[in-house]
Amino acid sequence: MSAGRRLEQGASWALRGLALSIALLVNAPLFYLLWRIGDAGPERLGELLSRPSLLPLLGRTLALAASAAVLAVSVALPLAWLVRRSDVRGARAWALLGALPLVVPSYVAALAAVSLLGPRGVAARLIEPFGGGSLPGELVYGYSGAVLVLGLFTYPYVYLLLLAQMERLDPALEESARSLGASPLQVFFRVVLPQLRPALLGGGLLVALYAASDFGAVSLLRYDTFTLAVYNAYRGLFDRTAAATLAGVLAAFTLALVALDAWLQRRARTARPPAARRVVARQVLGRWQVPALAFAAAVSLAPMLLATVALLRFASPLLRGDDQVLRTLWRTLGAGGDSLAVSLPAAVVTVILALPLVVWSLRGGSRLARLAERASYTGHALPGLVVALSLVFLSIRLVPALYQTYPLLIAGYVILFLPEAARAIRASLSAVSPRYEEVARTLGRSRLGALFGVTFPLLRPGLLAGGALVFLTCMKELPATLILAPIGTETLAVRVWQSAEEGLYAEAALPALLLVLLTAPVVYAFVIAPVVFPRRRRLAAAPEPGSWTGRPAAPATAQRP
Repeated sequence: MSAGRRLEQGASWALRGLALSIALLVNAPLFYLLWRIGDAGPERLGELLSRPSLLPLLGRTLALAASAAVLAVSVALPLAWLVRRSDVRGARAWALLGALPLVVPSYVAALAAVSLLGPRGVAARLIEPFGGGSLPGELVYGYSGAVLVLGLFTYPYVYLLLLAQMERLDPALEESARSLGASPLQVFFRVVLPQLRPALLGGGLLVALYAASDFGAVSLLRYDTFTLAVYNAYRGLFDRTAAATLAGVLAAFTLALVALDAWLQRRARTARPPAARRVVARQVLGRWQVPALAFAAAVSLAPMLLATVALLRFASPLLRGDDQVLRTLWRTLGAGGDSLAVSLPAAVVTVILALPLVVWSLRGGSRLARLAERASYTGHALPGLVVALSLVFLSIRLVPALYQTYPLLIAGYVILFLPEAARAIRASLSAVSPRYEEVARTLGRSRLGALFGVTFPLLRPGLLAGGALVFLTCMKELPATLILAPIGTETLAVRVWQSAEEGLYAEAALPALLLVLLTAPVVYAFVIAPVVFPRRRRLAAAPEPGSWTGRPAAPATAQRP
């Protein structure tokens, strides 16, 4: 065997070993939960699982997750159809504005909702001269407020998937249905909607998982869920067994959601659209133009206006310019520096670790490779609080020097958000034909040389999109940061939540504004813009004889149809 062949085989085995190691690392929190629950003993475990508060807690979490997902789908589906498939005026502007709530963290949205709809908020002050008094607290606090905030500020997860899916639809199916006498409404429900089912299910699952694992919004809006109960058990009672048991129940719930989504996605699988696609004709709204504009404006502008106006209102007392304001500003800038110092390396490390998993899964072709990639999604299904508790335990038991250090915090981010980078890389790598690598190998390149020299440059959009998405979620992540961050490290997310918990809304507004300003340009450039404003790729014509050699091409001759 030649030296080059041995080197190539060694690199292939190194790729497999690295991918398997990453998959095991990502599943470390799940292994910890299983061990901790099993170590509790049957009596202790039975006592914890038989508590009267457990079933109501599970019911509230399930109700919140389902209601937020339904609200998000109800908002995202008509908005995506209007901006992509109708002639609504200003479609490009509404398409962009509809995706911007993605950059607003849930706890910032909750803070804005309290400012507007709270008992002494802006709405209450507006109706006070008319004898309205204060608004009822149930309007924003509890179940209704949590559903409203999480549904309206997470619908972009569904919306962006729908836009991407609509871009790939084949209009020939719709034209065939119309030629058979189907009305536009029948075409939408019988032809278009079944093709959108994978995007609806995938986006709805993301919203449901986000709502079930959310900590910041439910804590500020005083709605008890499993995540809040786990945090109280760990920080308030210092009962790690109870916290692990509750976390195990929550993990089982989220993994059941993931399994249900995988089953539904298999049943909803549709045929791939053809490679050459025509631009579909937009539906003429006619007299429905005004209602469509009102809906697009309300859905696109309301969340961002609500957040922006509320934050500016809270930040207005800081315009005094005294010493306290300057200290708050300096502390906010320091928190912004801490957030960037953690989130940027975490995004880079996550993309680097996701790459071998995706490459081995798509280019390896074995069941073990596909299983390793699927196993890496387990950490994403677990709440940040659960991942943080497991890493605290493992670091104290195995490597005490890692406790409350930046590497441990970055490891938590990698476990939580690696699937976000893997999805983006997988989408880019799936679009790159393996024939490019085969041609490079026939020209003398090794397998790794073809991969690094030909394939990886074509993956740049996916790498940037995955890194931007991980950067956004790391900047917004709250529970894992609260537990894993080193002493003295205060990110913008922690700063917002701590100030809001103490009722210091003016001090919470400034870091919230800075958080949005830091994340919005990155997410817009690499995540939102490529989906909202896709580039129309023209199919390259076959080269004329002799054109590839540098000689003038022969004139084209007319051919019979």
